[in-house]
Amino acid sequence: MKSLAFAARNRKELLRDPLNLAFGLGFPLVLMLLLSAIQANIPVSLFEIEKLAPGLAVFGLSFISLFSGTLIAKDRGTSFLMRLFASPLSASDFILGYTMPLFPMAILQSMVCFGAAFFLGMAVKVNVLIALITLIPAAVLFIAIGLLAGSLLNDKQVGGICGALLTNLSAWLSGTWFDLNLVGGAFKTVADALPFVHAVNAARAAVSGNYAAIFPDLWWVIGYATGILALAVIVFRRKMSSDAK
Repeated sequence: MKSLAFAARNRKELLRDPLNLAFGLGFPLVLMLLLSAIQANIPVSLFEIEKLAPGLAVFGLSFISLFSGTLIAKDRGTSFLMRLFASPLSASDFILGYTMPLFPMAILQSMVCFGAAFFLGMAVKVNVLIALITLIPAAVLFIAIGLLAGSLLNDKQVGGICGALLTNLSAWLSGTWFDLNLVGGAFKTVADALPFVHAVNAARAAVSGNYAAIFPDLWWVIGYATGILALAVIVFRRKMSSDAK
């Protein structure tokens, strides 16, 4: 109940900035429309909607990191959290309170992306529901990255890390725009070591109905999400202890 009350406050804070919310939802859609228009006018299958939609769904989730990181960093910057530290909430309660309003936003982001893909010719099938479930660990991952960044950095630094660096990393190292095998070498090695390409591969496998191929990649995402979320709780707990002194 304590986390629910805190989550309700955080939801209101997020809704006070509708412009950033609209940008987070709309930018992946603009990219989908643009790349689909390019695909319609070239003779090769470069941006097939069945592969493009899952990739852009993962890319869209990267904006959730910016929202979560900015929210917690602003609370730290205004000393709001310091006053809340006198409450009975634990570090886990705080992190859960920040996560709960962001999670439905992440699911909505993915639903909007696949909904637009239907209008662009992707077949309406039950596999898309499986893909949405497959994207849940990716949503937790990006929320956790934002919470960790917000626990360590101020809101301007969070904007640089989560707004510029992370979105570019998730775009170029996820295989959304091109096959990573075409580049190969150290670039592909680094990409394979990070969770972004595995999130895209798992979602694509779900959309195509290749269920056996989902979990080899999804375990990577689950492992990263669990580890970063646990680290965010630890860092936040230490911040609570240091700020309370």
